[in-house]
Amino acid sequence: MISGSDTGSAASDPGNSTRGCFITVEGGEGGGKSTQSKALVARLRAAGLQAIATREPGGSPSAEKIREVLLAGTFQTLGTKAEALLFAAARIDHLDLRIKPALAAGTWVVCDRFHDSTRAYQGALGSLDPGFLQTLERVTLAGAKPDLTLILDLPAKLGLTRAAMRRTAGAAPDRFEAESLDFHQTLRQAFLAIAASEPERCVVVDATQSPEDVEQAIWDAVSYRLPVPGA
Repeated sequence: MISGSDTGSAASDPGNSTRGCFITVEGGEGGGKSTQSKALVARLRAAGLQAIATREPGGSPSAEKIREVLLAGTFQTLGTKAEALLFAAARIDHLDLRIKPALAAGTWVVCDRFHDSTRAYQGALGSLDPGFLQTLERVTLAGAKPDLTLILDLPAKLGLTRAAMRRTAGAAPDRFEAESLDFHQTLRQAFLAIAASEPERCVVVDATQSPEDVEQAIWDAVSYRLPVPGA
């Protein structure tokens, strides 16, 4: 099941016919973002498109190093603002080295998390000043925004259970998985609020369904909203 605007057009104009489309996959823990991002790339390639999967934090060599310290909680004691700045630094490197060049070359990019995660985690949950967050986002993105954002939605408790099941035996939860259930319930509402505020860009997908049904719902949304050949 999906919900969102039914305009039948991309959330933003790609600018020209040779530019790739930029899709982000968002949501709380355990929603299947990584799995579904890879599945979507496979379907885009099957449709005859050049497509790559990437992730945040990470996606480029320097950004992957920042990912390690962020998920380990190394800089948690410095506060939410410092974390947001680190996410921004990783995002700038990721955009400059991977996302923007791929889009310019006509490749579609599917990114597991992007700026909406900063809005939800450091903004809604970290209580960052909205003005600070908006300025940081404007500087970081420099006009680069997704054409379509898929928000995989499921109850927080179910998501945490799934996240625990996917960890290898003995592995500890990362910095964000280790937060309280209340944290993750608030996180879910933050993502739903983002979707409600930008329905022309965002589609909410029911992630309680089977992986196969989620994959199909995502494909239905992508092929309806974006210029997929044969759709």
